[in-house]
Parts: sequence; structure tokens; C-alpha cells
Amino acid sequence: MSAERPSLPPVRLNTEAELARDALAAPLFVRAVRLARWAGPDTRVGAGGELVEDQLPAAAEHLGLAADEDGAAYASEAWRLAVDTGLLDVTDPEEGEGEDGADGEGAVTTGENLALLTGGSPQDVLAIWLDGLDAVHADATAPVLDDFADLVGEDGSIDFDALDWDPEAEAEFLDGVLGNLYLLTLAENAAGEGPVPLPALAASMIVPDDMGEPTDDILEQVSEAMMRLDDQFRLLEPIGIVEYRPVDEALLVEEGEAADASAAGADDEDVTRYGMVKLTPLGLYGIRARMLEAGVDAPAVGDLAGKGADALLDGIAHYPESAARAEVKLWLAGYGAKGAVAAAAELLAAARGTDEGGPLRRLHCQQALALAGPEAEPAVRAVLGDPELGGLARVWLAERGAADVPAPPEDMIFWLAIDTIAAQLDADGELDELQGLIEGLSAQHSGFFDEVWRVDHPATADVLEAMGRLHSDKKAAKDARKAAFKARSRAGG
Repeated sequence: MSAERPSLPPVRLNTEAELARDALAAPLFVRAVRLARWAGPDTRVGAGGELVEDQLPAAAEHLGLAADEDGAAYASEAWRLAVDTGLLDVTDPEEGEGEDGADGEGAVTTGENLALLTGGSPQDVLAIWLDGLDAVHADATAPVLDDFADLVGEDGSIDFDALDWDPEAEAEFLDGVLGNLYLLTLAENAAGEGPVPLPALAASMIVPDDMGEPTDDILEQVSEAMMRLDDQFRLLEPIGIVEYRPVDEALLVEEGEAADASAAGADDEDVTRYGMVKLTPLGLYGIRARMLEAGVDAPAVGDLAGKGADALLDGIAHYPESAARAEVKLWLAGYGAKGAVAAAAELLAAARGTDEGGPLRRLHCQQALALAGPEAEPAVRAVLGDPELGGLARVWLAERGAADVPAPPEDMIFWLAIDTIAAQLDADGELDELQGLIEGLSAQHSGFFDEVWRVDHPATADVLEAMGRLHSDKKAAKDARKAAFKARSRAGG
């Protein structure tokens, strides 16, 4: 009876203003902006848009990195990001303008995106930052060159086949890792945020789900993946998507030590030495944006605000309870306090239907009405006579101690019981809670199974079969199965 479900749980994102501030504070982005403002008419670039080597020391000094042995490399990295994100525009050098007919040097000018960082909207800032994330992601999946000279042939050409590098496979692997980290982060949010051990993250991509004890070959693959991820997360951290504690280099002194790390989670007292990684709020935003661009269904709380009640009830059908409540609150806020009656009327209208998703829509409608407040009462009273909504309307009014609530007719009681159980079956709730609901509802009316099979509800037979499986009382379970047979015979007739 389940409707199509989103592939990922909904994520709660910070506001765009908060995310834009985080983007502007990312260390690599800060350096790129500083270099973009530092560049002038005399700044020279090479054929690939890179800052010429003899200007790197000045760039590093401007960034306060002159004393750092890697200062020039950091400056070069920041310069590339400034170019890739449109903070700087580069003019290619003209061929043959340099000395001895060699290619000349290009020029650089301020890019139009630089002004958007201070004069644009948070969306402008985040769009520029996302371009930067794409650039850093590409760098992270680039091949590691131990000795570039070995790849250069006698004629000066580069032997790319010798790299043994599949760019699509590398990008797919890193995206898979980031996707797993995204899922783990959403799961952690329910029980307290925390970093993920790097060996566990690498194993999530390598070890088959149905494998018991990993083989030595699998452990070696996990170790190799872990070391590659260590390099990649070191590159990704400065753009602001992760907080990363690198692998302790002392563990890598002896060959093969890293391989042992893949199995260290249970035995080693300090698993943090093998690397720990955590997505930042900006990282959640960035990874979700990449997923959406790739066509992945990655919902966020707030996506349904401003849409119709039908989209809301269908959209939250399989959200976790806390996320569903947050989504409904945002949706109701669009109506304001004076619109409670209109909001409730729209929710009730959207809850109708005999399709498979109807019971779960009505369950979420009832939960949404609980958040609408007592102002919604006129709209609820208006459906007391509705065969599909009259039962939940009475429940809502009774829970608020409302006066003059008419007693439901017997057929409405049975219909509501079937509808309620069908919704819980579709919601895949806790088995103990579902069993308690089934036993409680069937015990409220003597001769329940003698009457309920006659209920004109599309889920009657399925619900009775489920009651027959789940009811702890053997006689009641047998009665439920008999009732299910009668319901199917009635429907077939």
C-alpha cells in the first residue's frame, strides 16, 4: 500500500543568509577573495590562467603565508579558485609574443562576481561558492602524480594512458562517499551529531552488505580507499564542507600499518587516529545541491511551503515525525493566524480519496490539524457528516474538549478503525505500537470481526489479514483471518 518514497530523508538546512556567511568564511574562499582584490594591471598569468611562478611569493605574502613552506602552493590554489569562480577574468597570452617567439603572458582583470560577494544576495554568494566547490571537487579527484616526468615522452607529449586514471570513476566514488556521509549525518541528527570514522566511511563503499568477515583483499582495498580519502578530505576541508581530522601520520611509518586501520574500529582504543570527518551545515547544503543537479531526490524541510495541501500531505507521507512537524509548521505559517480555517479546509479537502495513499494522507492531515490550533474548529465541524473525514473530525474535537460533538454512527467507527490501521501499516511504524493499536481497536467493540468485514473501504481485506498476522490472541487472529476471507469474497462479488 506504500506510495513512492523519496530516496533520501529530508534535511534541515540553515537559512541562506547563514549559509552565505559560512561560505564567505571558508578559508580557501577567503584567500581567493583576497587575491582577487590584490590583483592589478601588473599581475601576470600563464597559458592556463595560473599565476606566474615569480609572483607566487608576493601572493603568499599578501595572504600572510610567506613563512609557510607551502605558502606558494596555497596561494596558487587560492588563485585558481578565484579564476574558476569568476572573481577574476583572465586574458589568454598571445602566441609568439614572448622572448624567442615563445608564448607571452596573459593579463587579469576583476571579475563581475567579485562585486556580488558584497553587493549581491545570499543566493548570489552561494551560487559562486558552489562553483568553487565544483572546482575543488575536480581537484580532489585528479590523479596523484608521484613523478610527472615519467609521463612525458621524448617528443614532449604526455602519456595519459600511463596514469591509469578514470575521471568518471574517481568522481563517482567520491560522490558516493559524500552521499554516504550525507546519509550518516542525517541519521546522526536524530541522536546527536558526531563525526564519522574514516575507516567506516571507506568500508561503506568497499565492503559488500552481505559480507560477514572481510577478506584480506577487501581490507587492502579499504585501506587504499582510506588513504585516498585522507588526501581528498584535506583538499575539501578548506572550502568549508567538512570538518576533518586527518589520519595520524605516525601510523603510516611502517608499510602495511594503514591496512590494519580498516579493522581497527572495534579493537583500537583511539579510532580517531585513523581520521574523523563531519559534514558542516554548509556541506549539507553543498552536497544536496550536487545531488539535485545529478537528478537525485534529496528533499529539504521547507520545500513544500507555499505548495498546495495535496503536495504537503503526499510529500510528508514518509518523513520522520520531527521533519513532518517542521514542514507542516512552515506550511501553516504561510496562512498566518487568521487563515487557520482556510488552511484546515484545504488540508481536509486534500485528505479525501480512496486511493492507496488516502489513509496515510488522512493520518497526516489529523496531525497537521493538531498544529493548526483551535481556530481551525469551524472547518473541522464542517466535515462531521463526511464518511471519510467525519471520524477524524470527531477525534480532533474530542481531544480539545469541544462541546456538542455528535456520536459517530457504527459504520463510521468501523471505517475509521480500518483507515487508521491502514495508515499505520503504510507508515511502517514500530511493530509493538502497531500491534497495540490493532488489539486496542478490535477490543473496543464486541463482535468486531463479525461486523468489520462489511466496511466499504478499499483496504479492508488487507487490514484484516494484517490483524490476523499480528494479533497476539490466537482466537482473535483466527477471527481476523476469517473476516479477511469474507471481505475478499464480498469485494470479488
